[in-house]
Amino acid sequence: MTNQTITILDVPFVNQRKSEVVQDLYHQYIKEEKKALVVTANPEIVMQAREDREYHAILKTADIIVPDGIGVIIASKMKKTPLKERVPGFELMEDLLTLGNEKPISFYIVGAKPEILEEAVQNLHTTYPNLHLAGHHHGYFQNDDETIIEDIQRTKPDVILVALGFPRQEKWIAANLPKVEKGVFMGVGGSIDVLAGHVKRAPVFFQKVHLEWFYRLLKQPSRWRRMLVLPQFIITVMKTKE
Repeated sequence: MTNQTITILDVPFVNQRKSEVVQDLYHQYIKEEKKALVVTANPEIVMQAREDREYHAILKTADIIVPDGIGVIIASKMKKTPLKERVPGFELMEDLLTLGNEKPISFYIVGAKPEILEEAVQNLHTTYPNLHLAGHHHGYFQNDDETIIEDIQRTKPDVILVALGFPRQEKWIAANLPKVEKGVFMGVGGSIDVLAGHVKRAPVFFQKVHLEWFYRLLKQPSRWRRMLVLPQFIITVMKTKE
């Protein structure tokens, strides 16, 4: 990572606003035809890295890790090293797609169910009529399947959005990044479901008051176990000097 970072539980977060991240990705990587691993990390990802050494090692090699989650912002303030702002992964992806609608940037999408991915692709063509989509492939494949990375090698996209859920998406990126000449690879979790219209983002009010997690819990009560990670994360930050 070339930019200033703030480390929380041994995960180095870039201390930039979303607009700055987008500009750096464009000018330092896309225009220069360089490779990059971008991680949009929330407390769940940080806590996963504490349990999974391989995953932690991958995060340490990432080019940019953005703070996707209000819990990370709270933790940075607790450490008296406040991050500038939360950078939601979905919004970062949207900004890159908007940039791709204005500039000659090609995209490739990996992930989601086949039918959901097709709907997302149709919606992308409608929302971003000038966007160049070099290719796409659903997320139902074996990790040793070489056909997807071979297609990426052939089409040479500038941005590869990988929606396989963590930690699989980052592990897949790390395994395949050495095989390509260029490309900004970014894990985007369930974002393709949102692009397809199957999952809705929280209303703007919930976004502004940083309660998207609460809205998702209301919509999907089965997520309550996952939500326990946030207090565990905060307690761990309080207990450690990392």
